[in-house]
Amino acid sequence: MLDISGATWVVTISVIVGLLALDLTLGWVKPHRVGFREAAAWSVFYVAAAVVFGLWFMGAYGGTYGTEYFAGYLVEKSLSVDNLFVFVIIMTTFTVPEEHQQKVLSFGIVLALVMRAVFIALGAALISAFSFMFLLFGLLLIYTAVQLYRHRDEDPDVEDNGVVRTARRLLPVTEGYVDGRILTRVEGRRMVTPLLIVLIAIGSVDLLFALDSIPAVFGVTEEPYIVFVANAFALLGLRALFFLVKGLLDRLVYLSTGLAVILAFIGAKLVLHWAHEDISHSVPEISTPLSLVVIGIVLAVATVASLIKTRRDPTSKAHAGSLKAHRARPEQERG
Repeated sequence: MLDISGATWVVTISVIVGLLALDLTLGWVKPHRVGFREAAAWSVFYVAAAVVFGLWFMGAYGGTYGTEYFAGYLVEKSLSVDNLFVFVIIMTTFTVPEEHQQKVLSFGIVLALVMRAVFIALGAALISAFSFMFLLFGLLLIYTAVQLYRHRDEDPDVEDNGVVRTARRLLPVTEGYVDGRILTRVEGRRMVTPLLIVLIAIGSVDLLFALDSIPAVFGVTEEPYIVFVANAFALLGLRALFFLVKGLLDRLVYLSTGLAVILAFIGAKLVLHWAHEDISHSVPEISTPLSLVVIGIVLAVATVASLIKTRRDPTSKAHAGSLKAHRARPEQERG
């Protein structure tokens, strides 16, 4: 097992919190329209920070753990791009003004980090106590992959989100965003702005993605430290990446298919690992270096194929994919 000292944990968390504070300052305290050059510069910075950390980690703890980190980072980064799809859908559905989009993104990133930290701790405890959790995690990922592939040409229906519907029904909501406030008073009555509904939608989406991404990265490594840093570095650059690629997301028409393949592959890897440990050591396992190669190839093929498809057919549009079929709304049923 990887032996990480308390001091290393403290320094790591301090660096991540520092980068997060920087992101919050840029996105929440100073809301503004982010241009391509600014988004590109920050995206390069966060990727470089993740790579530099990985190189240090590999030098300090060996090539095996270093490979696990880079594989985990690649998995989480690819899932984060799909997360961006849903963020774009939420922003569009609720018509969030550009000057407030950074605030929403920063909130989403912080909440995602908190949720994933909780699920990492819970997942690590379950895996150490019950070896059959590898089987359950594997089956969960395979199920998710099948559902994502079945509904790869759909987008999540934000309005069909039970938490969002309940919030709309119970809370008095203003018509406008009221200068980016969450709470306000209208004629002496305390009301919430649509920004709170957006944040609730982002939070519920973060919860769903945490349920998928944590088992996925545990399929690459069993080390809680590697799971945490891979998630943290993958999420920290999301704010800048959102503004960099939101115009290109529509062109990644095969991303959902690629993610479904990756989730199914990691799910199979977890099932094989469980069978190797609990049934027979003769059952083959999939190595981490092979996983890294497969994940990289799938992402490359999905990206190149998407660009070729959209060049030949400019009307093609990418979708985030959905885990369930959309329920028809009353007006659709009447139509």
